[in-house]
Amino acid sequence: MALPQITRYRPGTDMLSFDEPPKGVEPKIVRLTAEDGFGSRGVLYAKGGERTAICVLHPRGDMTRHYLIPFIVDAGYAAFGHESRSPNNDSTATHEALLVDIAGAVRYLRNSGYEKVVFLGYSGGGSVYSLYQAQAVTAPPGRLTDTAAGDPFDLNRLDMPPADGLMLVGAHPGTGKMMLNEIDPSVVDESDPLSCDPNLDMYDPRNGFREPPEPSRYSADFLARYRTAQAARIARIDAIARNLIAQQRGFQKMTRAEGFAERPLEERIFINRRSMSGRFLQIFRTDANPAGLDLTIEPSDRSLGSINSVRPDLSCYIDNGFARILTPRAWLSLWSGLSSRAVVLENLPKVVIPTLVVGFTGDNSILPSIAAGMYERSPATDKHLHYVKGDHFGFHLPAFPNVGGRAEAGRLVADWLSERFPKQG
Repeated sequence: MALPQITRYRPGTDMLSFDEPPKGVEPKIVRLTAEDGFGSRGVLYAKGGERTAICVLHPRGDMTRHYLIPFIVDAGYAAFGHESRSPNNDSTATHEALLVDIAGAVRYLRNSGYEKVVFLGYSGGGSVYSLYQAQAVTAPPGRLTDTAAGDPFDLNRLDMPPADGLMLVGAHPGTGKMMLNEIDPSVVDESDPLSCDPNLDMYDPRNGFREPPEPSRYSADFLARYRTAQAARIARIDAIARNLIAQQRGFQKMTRAEGFAERPLEERIFINRRSMSGRFLQIFRTDANPAGLDLTIEPSDRSLGSINSVRPDLSCYIDNGFARILTPRAWLSLWSGLSSRAVVLENLPKVVIPTLVVGFTGDNSILPSIAAGMYERSPATDKHLHYVKGDHFGFHLPAFPNVGGRAEAGRLVADWLSERFPKQG
């Protein structure tokens, strides 16, 4: 018997790219070298004479062909689709290092003659851009001096030019905060992908689960226990990650200790290898948000299922889920809802530049209250909140086939920019 279709979109679909490139533009590939020596690249779309550049980046996604770029260029602005140092692979990435890539892009655009630089924070780009702007406007020595794992990483020594505007489009509150809602708390053994506490299993009929397309219904008591257990699992993985890092640091300390060179060769070989060799975490079952199957939890225009799957009860067990294989450092910096610093609501109080928040009413993961919370938290005197009928990727909703979608999101972005920032002169 064939397996049921579980993916929300056809395999191979490029869900973020534009259908038609901007007309009258010869895309320019730009290779950047950050201050720490690491490289990233981007594609600059410009017709010539633009005075403002819009920069779009995602921590791990390729934003060089983002679907909003044609709307931005047609409105008279340059667009820089930025691919970070960790394209399509976050197994070793950290948010702190990504800030150096962003700084390099802003410097490049300003050195290229653009008077203004505006961030387009789409999805995960919203949290990393918010963190960058908050750090950029913080005068040294008040910036971060380490990563979420405690490794030295002094942002006070870096040139971090701030942006002039921020757009949060379909942005989640932070990769870690999103994971707090998505991780399966019924896992009882982090080494066993099938281990399960049935009392915390949202896919157990005794807890309210019904096989899609029938909706599930979860009680308030179950949801309270479930959310508490999700945070507890995050804390458990954090502890595992920090323990592995501490073990490695212990061996590194041995290599620097007095008398190390006099140890037997066999011991030195072992210690050196352990000082260099980190361990990878396997994070099982990260597609388990009850709001995906119980649409009475903050009702919206979303359809049944998660952001990627119409059958999260099955996709929760696939091999390539969110945060599947990570170094302990990547987990703590990117995906831990208790340790990551890239949290929009925590960083927005320092972001006073003009701010646009756009939420999609049919987003299966980022519910309307998230955009509202960002708008309320923003201290900007010039801030605006809009909702567009569409899913997370800007596609039309089946119930509203001719309303909203990418065209409306593009119009909102173009109009907001036109009212605030200089375009082609």
